[in-house]
Amino acid sequence: MKVDRRDFLKLAGVGGAVFASGLYGCTTSSPKMAAQDDFMFVQLSDTHWGFQGPPNPDAKVTLPKAIQSVNALETQPDFIVFTGDLTHTTDDPHERRKRMEEFKAMIGELKVKDIRLIPGEHDASLDHGKAFQEIFGPTHYTFDHKGVHFIALDNVSDPKAFIGDEQLQWLADDLKKHSADTRIVVLAHRPLFDLAPNWDWATADGQKAIDLLMPFPHVTVFYGHIHQENHQMTGHISHHAAKSLIFPLPAPGSQPKRVPVAWDPAAPYRGLGFRNVRADAAASYPITEFPVTKA
Repeated sequence: MKVDRRDFLKLAGVGGAVFASGLYGCTTSSPKMAAQDDFMFVQLSDTHWGFQGPPNPDAKVTLPKAIQSVNALETQPDFIVFTGDLTHTTDDPHERRKRMEEFKAMIGELKVKDIRLIPGEHDASLDHGKAFQEIFGPTHYTFDHKGVHFIALDNVSDPKAFIGDEQLQWLADDLKKHSADTRIVVLAHRPLFDLAPNWDWATADGQKAIDLLMPFPHVTVFYGHIHQENHQMTGHISHHAAKSLIFPLPAPGSQPKRVPVAWDPAAPYRGLGFRNVRADAAASYPITEFPVTKA
């Protein structure tokens, strides 16, 4: 039986938070924007395939549960994005590739076959993205969908969390090809701004990327890394962090050390989830959050 979003949330026994990513000063759309079709995509993040032990002794089932939930959506998304940390880090190059191949096989069970992947530091920082590129393809790229220009950035292959001058020049060259009213969505793993640098929740040269994007009034960023929902603005650019599918982390700076939230057997999937994002003609991106459930 297929369920729509509202019915799914009722069955899950939780409320679905909806957050409208409204861009300041953009409550109405230009004629060019109004001509674009609405569409939906799903964002999943931080699956950490290969992780074992506390704080998630059920680590091998959370990704399959999320895949089942996405497949159960009555309205299937146009495409699906995974914003990094597809696999859990390992020093063994053979094991790294094995985990990536297992992940690749698992997401092959998704009904939607248009799947966009970017690496997290767990996938790429130990070998500068070599294994990721062998198995999944480029670590940074662009694509266009129904009037929206998507830019996937790699801010993890450098172990010091730099985007790097070469990629920043690539970004600048790409943006020169687009008019000022282009609707832009950026996909990244780490936050581009300094959310909590002492917790490694930042990108060393992320401000340079933000500066390149600032002349464009319709920019939204979706990222992962921090294992929780978070919404923040840098000027008119909105940034939205996604929950993980392995374990939640505490709110930025809420305690001295960044340690995973303890496993609760009574609510084993609390804080885990994925999201559905609707792109509309008003250059806003209403977000619906979905939980991981026992069923």
